[in-house]
Amino acid sequence: MQLARRRLLHGLFKIADTACLLGSVIFSMWYLASEVYGLDAREIFAMRVRLVNLVFLLAFVAIWHVCFRLFGLYRSRRLSSRWAEILDVVKATSLGSLLILNAGLLLDVEIFTGEFVGFFWLMATGSTAAARLILRVALEQARMHGRNLRDVVIVGTNPRARRFAERLDQRRELGYRVIGFFDDTWSGLPDLRSAGGNLLGDLEGFPHFLRSTAVDEVIIALPVATYYHEASRVVELCEEQGVKVRFLSNFFNLSLGKARPELVDGEPVILVHSGPPEGVAAMMKRGLDLVLSSLLLVLLGPLMLVVAAMIKLSSPGPVFFVQQRVGLNKRLFNLYKFRTMVPDAERKLAEIEHLNEISGPVFKIKQDPRVTPVGRFLRRTSIDELPQLFSVLRGDMSLVGPRPLPQRDYDGFDTDWHRRRFSVRPGVTCLWQVSGRNSIPFERWMELDLEYIDRWSFWLDLKILARTIPAVLRGTGAS
Repeated sequence: MQLARRRLLHGLFKIADTACLLGSVIFSMWYLASEVYGLDAREIFAMRVRLVNLVFLLAFVAIWHVCFRLFGLYRSRRLSSRWAEILDVVKATSLGSLLILNAGLLLDVEIFTGEFVGFFWLMATGSTAAARLILRVALEQARMHGRNLRDVVIVGTNPRARRFAERLDQRRELGYRVIGFFDDTWSGLPDLRSAGGNLLGDLEGFPHFLRSTAVDEVIIALPVATYYHEASRVVELCEEQGVKVRFLSNFFNLSLGKARPELVDGEPVILVHSGPPEGVAAMMKRGLDLVLSSLLLVLLGPLMLVVAAMIKLSSPGPVFFVQQRVGLNKRLFNLYKFRTMVPDAERKLAEIEHLNEISGPVFKIKQDPRVTPVGRFLRRTSIDELPQLFSVLRGDMSLVGPRPLPQRDYDGFDTDWHRRRFSVRPGVTCLWQVSGRNSIPFERWMELDLEYIDRWSFWLDLKILARTIPAVLRGTGAS
């Protein structure tokens, strides 16, 4: 019954994808003929469809389904997010459209021009994404009413197992029905019973239950350190009988890190990361860095030349201050700023270190005697930071991220959780910059950096960039 239902749904999605494909081809041809070539409806219907074009279209339907299968769009997607499915649809339609464009050019198929394929891609992507969202909502509603459910057994009764069962129960649209738990006797079983959990038996009785009962999936939530052999036996039994088995991957009770499965040269591994997510959003962030830093360097180039002349004429020494800073994953890089201090400022630091006005290992004072008159103006307006745009362009920094610290400050860290700020590229501005900067204690500064990492999104970067401008104008972004 389950297999037949799965095949039916599989076929339903294929039919929907084919309908969207053919509809997009017909609509794109109609648009091209009427809007580009100026044909009316009678002339369009009178056009002959060459046999080679028809054969090519049928071949493309098959290629289309191969592309969708390649991106996993014909396997069960009930546990993936809607956005993940839409992203895979975009990937599949993009690949399919590129294939039809290249094949059309190679085989000289006259209807498959670049203009046609571009319009077709928009139509196919939009209609397929919409159709899949409609089917997804319909399936979720069916599961909410008790249709197409999967019966699940959870092996283990610890708090993680109970929380997972509660989440499945709350997310009824996923269609998972927990029929009970298996575990040996231990002190936590009364908690399971008080929460309404159904204990089906101990681990000795699990093999018989699996042989005699309809079970779609088994979830293993046993503590691996003490139940490794028992968990291995459960996996072996499920493997022998063709029953799907999942296991909760949070072996080490992670408080911040997120775990996700990956394949490394065919070997399945679990990646644990506590930094920001990767993928399309990270690519958008890097794209924003490249576009904005290039644009700002062009627009502010004349100002930077004037500032360089002011520094050179007002005090002896180089135009730029160059210092090694701790960057992504604690790699060192050279940070460039307009020089705002006397040339031997680094050597004089030890003489005034006792005047430090900020807590923690960093050093900052408002009236630093090493700062030149021109440097005071550059710091107040944050113009001294402009050369960091070159570091953004090179990839050593980002426009938005935790401020890069000197090696001296890093060596003064005495708490490891502070060091998570180095799991992302350092930035020209961040939450600390737009929240008060030097008036904020060191601990709060570190908390703001980690808050940025945990909340990170492309839109948060845009928001911080927008807040940076008024902060600089008010002078609160100044060193």
